Amino acid sequence: MVNPFTLSPSSTFLSPTKTLKRFSALTHSKRQTRSLSVTVTSLHKPGSDIDSSHLPPNVQTFWQWLRDEGVVSAKAPARPALVQEGLGLVAQRDLARNEVVLEVPKRLWINPDAVAASDIGSVCSDLKPWVSVALFLIREKLKSDSPWRYYLDVLPEYTNSTIYWSEEELAELQGTQLLSTTLSVKEYVQNEFLKVEEEIISPHKQIFPSPITLDDFFWAFGILRSRAFSRLRGQNLVLIPLADLINHSPSITTEDHAWEIKGAAGLFSWDTLFSLRTPVSVKAGEQVMIQYDINKSNADLALDYGFIESKADRNAFTLTLEISESDPFFGDKLDIAESNGLGETAYFDIVFDRPLPPTMLQYLRLVALGSTDAFLLESIFRNSVWGHLELPVSRANEELICQVVRDACKSALSAYHTTIEEDEKLKGENLDPRLEIAVGIREGEKKVLHQIDETFKARESELDELEYYQERRLKDLGLCGELGDIIFWEPK
Repeated sequence: MVNPFTLSPSSTFLSPTKTLKRFSALTHSKRQTRSLSVTVTSLHKPGSDIDSSHLPPNVQTFWQWLRDEGVVSAKAPARPALVQEGLGLVAQRDLARNEVVLEVPKRLWINPDAVAASDIGSVCSDLKPWVSVALFLIREKLKSDSPWRYYLDVLPEYTNSTIYWSEEELAELQGTQLLSTTLSVKEYVQNEFLKVEEEIISPHKQIFPSPITLDDFFWAFGILRSRAFSRLRGQNLVLIPLADLINHSPSITTEDHAWEIKGAAGLFSWDTLFSLRTPVSVKAGEQVMIQYDINKSNADLALDYGFIESKADRNAFTLTLEISESDPFFGDKLDIAESNGLGETAYFDIVFDRPLPPTMLQYLRLVALGSTDAFLLESIFRNSVWGHLELPVSRANEELICQVVRDACKSALSAYHTTIEEDEKLKGENLDPRLEIAVGIREGEKKVLHQIDETFKARESELDELEYYQERRLKDLGLCGELGDIIFWEPK
C-alpha cells in the first residue's frame, strides 16, 4: 500500500498551507529580550538604586522624551536599566502582584492606524498590516524629525533570532525543523519585500526618497516579530514604546499582564491607554518581567526572540500527516477528516513528556484504513466512524501506523549530525549564545522523536492484547465471550 504518512521537517508554524496566514497576521504578543544594540558595561544589582548615568545616552534621551510626553515621571514604578538580557524594566519600589507598571497613550502606539494617518497611508492601504507597519518603521527610522525618533533609537539592530543567523550558524541546525522553518520565513520575507519594492516603493519615490533595502525589511520584520503586542481589543499588531523593554521570565506562568483602558494621557487630555501590570510581586531594584507565551515551543522562541528555555516541555516536534491523493478511498477519508475539523493534511505538535494529541491516533487510523477495514468508510458509518477510530480498528491497521511512524522517526533522527549524548556534552561548555540555541533545539527535537518512537514501540508490543473493532462489535451483539471466543448458538 502507498505510504500515506509524512513526517515533515517543517513545523506547523510554517507548513505550506499555513505560512501566509500565520505571517500576514503577525499576531505575536511578546517582546524582544535581548537588546543587542546596547553594550552592557555594568549590570543593575537587585536592591540597589537605579543610576541612569549608567544607561547609554540614547536610552536616557528616550526616558526624557517619555517624561516630556507626560507618560512617566521621576516616581514611575519602573524604569529602563541595564540587566543581564541587555535592557529591561527595573522596579523603583516594591510592587504588588497585578500593580500597574506603566501606561502608554494610544497616540504613541505604532500600528496600522498610525500608518493610515501618516503620509504613506494612502499607498499602504491594501498591504498586509505587518508589511505596512514595517514600511512605516523603516521610513520613520530614516527621518531625523520622526515623532518616534527617540523610541526608534533604542530598538536593537538585530537579535539572536535565527532569521539573522549566518550560513555557518544555521549549519548547526542541520536536520531540525527550526532550520526548515527559518529558511521558509526568510524566503517569505524576501518575496514580500520584492513585491512591495515593485508595487509601492519604486513607484512612489517622492514619499520613499531614501533607499530601502532587504536588510532594512528584515530589521523591521524582526522588530515586529519580537516586540509587537496583539491581545488588545481590536489590535492585531501594535508596538508600545517602553512596554516592549520588558523581559521574559520562564518562572511566570500567567500571560495576564496587558490591558487596554481609558484614562489620562497627559495633564489635560484623555486617551486609550496600554496598561502593563506585573503578574507577580517584585521587590525594589528587581527586574519586572512577564511570560511571553506559555505555549510556544523552543523553536518558536528561538525564531521569534532569539532564546530558548531549559524546560523539558518547551521541546516539541511536529508530525505532518496526510491522506494520499493516490489512496483509492481518498474522497471518503477526506470527507470524514473535514467533518471532524481536520483536512487532507493534519499537523500534530508532540510535546516532550506529554501525551499524544487527542485526535492524532484517530487521524492515523483513518489514513491507514484499507483492505477489510474499508467497510467503515461506507456511508452508513459516516456519522459514527470517527468515534470508532478512537479505539483500535484491526491488528493490521494498528500495526501499520506503528510501523510507519517508527520508520519516519528513524528517518528524521538520521538527518541530525550529532547525537543526544554529543549535544549534552556540548551544553556543559561555555557556548556562544547562538550555538547554545542550536544545541538545545536539536537535542530537544531528538528527545521528542525518541519519545514518539518509544510510544509506538510499546504499542507494537501490545498488539496481541488489544481489542479491535470486530471483537467489540461481537460483544455488543452478545456473540463473543469474555475471553474473546465466539459463541455459537445451536438450535434445540
